[in-house]
Amino acid sequence: MKLNKMYKIGRIGISFFLIFLVSCKTEKKASVQQKSFADQVYPQLDTNNSRWFFFSSASRPFGMVNLSPDTEINGDWGGGYKYTTDTVKAFSHIHEWQMSGVSVMPVTLSLENKATIFTDFYSKFSHKTEKITPGYHALILDRYQITTELTSTKRVGFHRYTFPLQAQKAILFNLNTVLGPCDNTNGVLEKNNDYEFSGSLVLSTNFRRPKPLTVFFKVILNTPVTAIERDPATNNYLIHLGKSDKTTLMKVGISYTSIANAALNIQEELPHWDFDKTVSESKTEWNNLLGRIEVEGGTATDQRRFYTDLWHALQGRKMISDANGAYPDNTGEKFRIGQLPLDANGKPKFSQYNSDSFWGAQWTINTLWGLAYPEIMGEFAQSLMQYYKDGGMIPRGPSGGNDTYVMTGAATTPFIVSAIQKGIIKDDLENIYTALKKNHMLNGIMGKAGYEHNTDSGGGLKYYIEKGYVPYPIPEGEFGSHQDGASQTLEYAYQDWTLAQLAKKLNHQDDYQYFMARSKNYQNIFDQAAGWMRPKNVNGKWLDNFDPYKYENGFIESNGAQSTWFVPHDIEGLVNLMGGKAKAAEKLNSQFEGSQKLKFTSGTSHDAELHPEFSRIPINFGNQPSIQTSFIFNFLGRPDLTQYWTRKVVQETFSGLSPGTGYNGDEDQGLMGSLSVLLKIGLFQMNGGTDENPQYQIGSPVFNTISVQLNPKYYSGKKFVIKARNNSASNIYIQDIKYNNLPVQDFTLSHEAITGGGELILEMSDKPAKN
Repeated sequence: MKLNKMYKIGRIGISFFLIFLVSCKTEKKASVQQKSFADQVYPQLDTNNSRWFFFSSASRPFGMVNLSPDTEINGDWGGGYKYTTDTVKAFSHIHEWQMSGVSVMPVTLSLENKATIFTDFYSKFSHKTEKITPGYHALILDRYQITTELTSTKRVGFHRYTFPLQAQKAILFNLNTVLGPCDNTNGVLEKNNDYEFSGSLVLSTNFRRPKPLTVFFKVILNTPVTAIERDPATNNYLIHLGKSDKTTLMKVGISYTSIANAALNIQEELPHWDFDKTVSESKTEWNNLLGRIEVEGGTATDQRRFYTDLWHALQGRKMISDANGAYPDNTGEKFRIGQLPLDANGKPKFSQYNSDSFWGAQWTINTLWGLAYPEIMGEFAQSLMQYYKDGGMIPRGPSGGNDTYVMTGAATTPFIVSAIQKGIIKDDLENIYTALKKNHMLNGIMGKAGYEHNTDSGGGLKYYIEKGYVPYPIPEGEFGSHQDGASQTLEYAYQDWTLAQLAKKLNHQDDYQYFMARSKNYQNIFDQAAGWMRPKNVNGKWLDNFDPYKYENGFIESNGAQSTWFVPHDIEGLVNLMGGKAKAAEKLNSQFEGSQKLKFTSGTSHDAELHPEFSRIPINFGNQPSIQTSFIFNFLGRPDLTQYWTRKVVQETFSGLSPGTGYNGDEDQGLMGSLSVLLKIGLFQMNGGTDENPQYQIGSPVFNTISVQLNPKYYSGKKFVIKARNNSASNIYIQDIKYNNLPVQDFTLSHEAITGGGELILEMSDKPAKN
């Protein structure tokens, strides 16, 4: 448009033009705000394998309620929602580490099925009519033609059932049943009025969780109940709803403390009946968390897989405390109801959590949560300390209000130390140190093998302190799982080093020197003649006929080749034992070359690790012991190999997007999801972020731009941005690297620098940098 013609536009035209411009800007801004990260998530990932706590569709981040359909109910591994099974057995509210409960099933009644409904109620369904997004799950029960929709708040399951017209409607409550990792027993349901019920059930014990736990629940419906029926054979209940055409809504609040608190959880979190509003609020909550890390570039599949990984990192471990801060404490001889500290507004200062092991957390959630979700890391650290205040020991994998002693070592020490070093936890540091130190001494958790509840011998800690290593085998016998002395020695040495850093911070010099000396114990099991870490017996004799590729031959869920590199606190010391950086790099590179043939994982399921071929893989990214190895090259003067192999691992192991691929059946409540996120954004912390002013190692990001929104309550910066210029599937090497326009040395940035905010510029190429 020519300038002189523009002046001929009248006032109305100008006004319209300005309104048009403003509306365009508003629409553009709205479109940015409406970007849905939750819609990118593919919940069905790896569900051909599944695991009881793995799939949790209609749930909030870390929610107590994990509402989803169960297609398999017999056992933990393969239990829950298994994609290849086309039959819904029920919809249950608890999918957690060693816990399950409150299983329900909407049904329609007829003359044909009334007599058998308590034992014959399963229904086929089709994935074609199924819809799943974070916080919502919908499917059609083919047998009954019931459209079932599920959503939730943190502690309340919300159901919407659309029945066929004029059908005789009912809801089955399977309160006494096998359900995933444990039996549900002593289940009772009582009618409070025509719209409300309450009840409880007991989670039976198993060798991991040897104390029972009661689940309390409150049920409220929007339609009156015409009758309630109890089956004497199964002790389960059927709620009859009549033939009303009205869509049935049902709220189920749960609690591990009382029915009153289950009702309170409903009152606090879901006082209304607007199902769609709850779905929307859940989506908003997920978007707020997922949107902390925004990525650009890569393929559409790359982005979908990334947000699916991030989703898993934020929903594996679940809260067990009520809205008022009451929680189950099973740490003593008798069960008690604990109470979390409250803030000035009468709200709990943090939540109490159930959790699988922190074994491997140093390379996963330590870094991801510590950077993008410090408030979550802080909550979990405080929760772990609450267990110590109640029972006198920081747990490594609590379930039902008490530790299961899952895995080995003091795996929570690096997690809590990292939270302190990053400034997330600032108060009560002396008491925290005392609690952590207790776990590293005799009668502490290091003395316990996996699931060793009543003794403290299987950990071999007395030998570690006296001899400088844990013998294999323990001469006194078997006391628990994972009595693999070489791995235990390596774990303890690293964890001792992390505790030493906190001792140094608090000026406990004697303790610092003591634990630093213990952190060198890994040297005692390195066989220089063989070139591998190698088990020793109690007399100091090397294991005969040692095969470094034999699985669980003194090494926990790994082989000697994989676990030899488990010295994250002293790579330099390990390299010296190996004869220098060049030899170490050659050795590790050879292991990666051998592992590539199996796509860097020991099969496509956890059980496959035992397969004769898969178990001999030199490096395994399907389990935690060697997931740090691609970043070790940064310490060997070969950052190009870190960049090369990390991209290869992402491509082969963490790029699929289907029910048949994902984490090879062992995601471990956010650990492997977090690892995948970190590899794809090109950030890692070799020692778990436990040193003073923790350091991040830089790798090769998959995406062109990564923006991490920093929490202003914890960090001074607003955003940390990574820009990989000229990035592509072939341009994987970093030619030049600058942070806030200054050169970056050794492919390393400090936590202080990153959380102060800024821009990391990576110039990418298809050739390694010469320097």
